[in-house]
Amino acid sequence: MNLRRNRLGRSPVRVSELAFGAAGIGNLFTAVSDEQAEQAVHAAWEAGVRYFDTAPHYGLGLSERRLGDALSAMPRSEYVLSTKVGRLLEPADPGGDDLANGFAVPATHRRRWDFTAEGVRQSIEESLNRLDTDRIDIAYLHDPDDHADQALAEAYPELERLRAEGVLGAIGVGMNQADLLARFVRETDIDAVLLAGRYSLLDQRGLTELLPLAQQRGVGVVIGGVFNSGLLADPRPGATFDYTAAPADLVSRALDLKAVCARYGVPLRAAALRFPFGHPAVASVLVGTRSAAEVLDASAMLHEGVPDALWAELKERGLLPADVPTPEEAE
Repeated sequence: MNLRRNRLGRSPVRVSELAFGAAGIGNLFTAVSDEQAEQAVHAAWEAGVRYFDTAPHYGLGLSERRLGDALSAMPRSEYVLSTKVGRLLEPADPGGDDLANGFAVPATHRRRWDFTAEGVRQSIEESLNRLDTDRIDIAYLHDPDDHADQALAEAYPELERLRAEGVLGAIGVGMNQADLLARFVRETDIDAVLLAGRYSLLDQRGLTELLPLAQQRGVGVVIGGVFNSGLLADPRPGATFDYTAAPADLVSRALDLKAVCARYGVPLRAAALRFPFGHPAVASVLVGTRSAAEVLDASAMLHEGVPDALWAELKERGLLPADVPTPEEAE
């Protein structure tokens, strides 16, 4: 199966419109086996996915190691690999698990925030080893919320040096908020932003400043969290929104979105996956998957047809703002 590949901003990197988020194969919340992880990556490859995203944070390096192993047989020139900097992994006394940080792995290491130039270079070198590769196509500054000034003054210039050395293909910033990402777009020459959860059917805060600014400055946008951690995948009381219990008003709104989609024979998941592509700055949608079945579902949902009339009705009913760009307007 083929997936469209889009250029990521001004960079030479081209990403598949569906990206594989590898936190799940780092045992996010629950453990998966090495075999399940490999099957998930291979299913993504068969589905045409050629962009894979990971981070040292995911399972204390487990995600990077598993992803590197699973991709080792694939032609390196045919896929895009991104990882992140900002947290260094330091050995810790064994004992306990890492569930307090969300990962079902032994707590063999601890994370230390580090946005210094030395820390960035060390992080990239360690990621290259875990991934068993000689280059990173995209390196994101990972969650610099409380370290913005240092990330701008020290980490970002070091990533520029690594890009000039050919170790990196592109530089980005990945966060769960739009405002600080907009600052990085204004003040640096980053190639890409990874925006999680702030541009979805339920939350369009990314449209206020970040997405228009990214389009203006030629910065590519990757959208994560299109299901808002579960509510848009399966709206019901008790579902999660941003990893906590969804408030009743959001559950009601998600159920209304689902009802409109059902009238057109479209799964809500399909509309959620397709929605971000209405904005011309969006190059890829990243979906966290931990199994072959989840990969195949994401691929099927992305290829599901979403009629123009559905978007129009969502706007008419006030379930989407009237001025939000929707895919039929971009194509």
